[in-house]
Amino acid sequence: MPDLIPFADITHHFADFAHTAFRLETRRAYASDRTSPNRSKFERGERFTFNPDSPWHQQVRASTNEGKRFERVRLVDDPPTEGQRFLLATGVGNVAAGEDIRNMWRSDAERLNLPDEDFWLFDSRILVSFVIDEDDVTLGVHVTEDPAAVVRACQARDAAWHYAVTTAEFQTAVTSAM
Repeated sequence: MPDLIPFADITHHFADFAHTAFRLETRRAYASDRTSPNRSKFERGERFTFNPDSPWHQQVRASTNEGKRFERVRLVDDPPTEGQRFLLATGVGNVAAGEDIRNMWRSDAERLNLPDEDFWLFDSRILVSFVIDEDDVTLGVHVTEDPAAVVRACQARDAAWHYAVTTAEFQTAVTSAM
């Protein structure tokens, strides 16, 4: 297993990839979302806006304007957890920036034997696997170009992408997310 490194050490991949950056999100919540400035508004049921000039949205726009793709599949419980509902609500800003975010029910992912850990896959050749603790805190990541590990991630990506639906379509099935 590759060494555990800080997530900050791999962020250059978001600018350096040539074609696709794919994320599989499997968690029921993420600690980082609990500190989002929009979280308290979400919890109170208030509408909130998105910052189109955030560094993430700027990066996504710049990359997609170059013809690169940011793709993401999120697994969602039925009923969705509060953390998943928050991601559905905030995902609208990411989609507006150019990400193609899709969602699928966790039960469907289990039937497909999708992995239950988060990862980023860059250009179908670099796999960044997250290590997340029981409090939903990212402890670091493992980076590998091992062909067998990358092929497994590509297979998971392809299966998830095939069965997942767009954020807009999924939100109609989960009215409590907005």
